[in-house]
Amino acid sequence: MVATYSFESALKLAAKVNWQVEDIIGGDQQLNFAQRFLPETLANVSGIHCLNDAEKLKLNQIRGNSYLHLFGLVEEFIVPTVIGHLKTNGLTDITAAQALLHFAEEESKHIRLFRQFAKAFERGFGSRCECIGPAHEIAAAIAQHSPLGVMLIILYIEWMTQYHYLESVRNNSFESLDAQFCSLLRHHWLEEAQHTGLDTLMLEQLAQTLSPTEIETGIEDFFKIVAFLNGGLMAQAQLDIASLERATERTFTEAEKAEIQAIQQPSYQWAFIGSGITHRNFVQVFNTIGPSSQARLAEVSQQYQVISFNEYLP
Repeated sequence: MVATYSFESALKLAAKVNWQVEDIIGGDQQLNFAQRFLPETLANVSGIHCLNDAEKLKLNQIRGNSYLHLFGLVEEFIVPTVIGHLKTNGLTDITAAQALLHFAEEESKHIRLFRQFAKAFERGFGSRCECIGPAHEIAAAIAQHSPLGVMLIILYIEWMTQYHYLESVRNNSFESLDAQFCSLLRHHWLEEAQHTGLDTLMLEQLAQTLSPTEIETGIEDFFKIVAFLNGGLMAQAQLDIASLERATERTFTEAEKAEIQAIQQPSYQWAFIGSGITHRNFVQVFNTIGPSSQARLAEVSQQYQVISFNEYLP
C-alpha cells in the first residue's frame, strides 16, 4: 500500500488530537459574514461576470455552507462502514478494534460539528439555503454497494480533505477568509489526517479476503458511486443558484444562470471528485487493489480535472 501504517500508531496519534465541538463553533466562536468562507480555489466565484462583489461574497458563503453539508453527508456512510468492518473482524486485534472505534467516534463528532455549523450559518446568513438530501437516504443508497466500493470512495474523500486544507487553507495569507471557518476546517483536518491510514488498513484487510471477481465488483461499484455523487453535486449547484437568488433578492436571467452554472458545476466536480481520485496516494492504493482498472481510473479522472472556467462561459 502507500505507506507503512499501523493501528497502534494511528491510535497514538489520535490521542494527541483532542478537541470538542463546543470549542470550535457556538458561544464566542461566531462566524464573520463580512468575510469569505472558502478559498477561491474551491469556491470559484471571482470569474462570474454577472455578479457584483457583494453577490460573489454571498455565493462564496453559500458554497461554504454546501461544502460542510456535503462532508457531513459523507460522514453518515463512513461511520456504519467502519463499524461494519469492525464487526466483521471482531476483537482478536484489540488495538485495531480500539483504533476503529475511535475512528467512528471522531467521524460522529464531525457530523455534530457540521450540524452545529449549519445552525450557526442559518442564524447568521439571513436567508434559507437548501442542500441535497436527506443525508441518511443518500448514505443508505451508497451503502447498498459492496464494502470495497464504499471503502475506496471513503479513501479518496479522506485524501481529498487533506489536499483541500493543505493546498488551499493552511498558510493562505493572501485571501481574507473568516478565521472561525478556517479554524473549523483545521480541526476537521487534524483528525482526518489520521483516517487516511486507517482507511488504507481497512482496505488492505478487506481486499485480502476477496476473490478476483469480488474485487472487480467492488471496483465497478466505486465508479458507480462516483457517478452517483456527481449527480448530487450537479443538483447542489442548482440549489446554490436558487439560494443566491433568495439571498440577493434578485431573479437571474437564463443567461446569468447559465454563466453561474457553467463555472460552478465543474468547480464542484473538481473539488469533490477530481481532487480526490487524482491524489497520488489514492491512485497508488487503487492501482494496487485493481491493477487492471488503472486505465479506466485515468480515463474517468479526466472528466473531473482542473479546467479553465472561462472556456465554459456563454
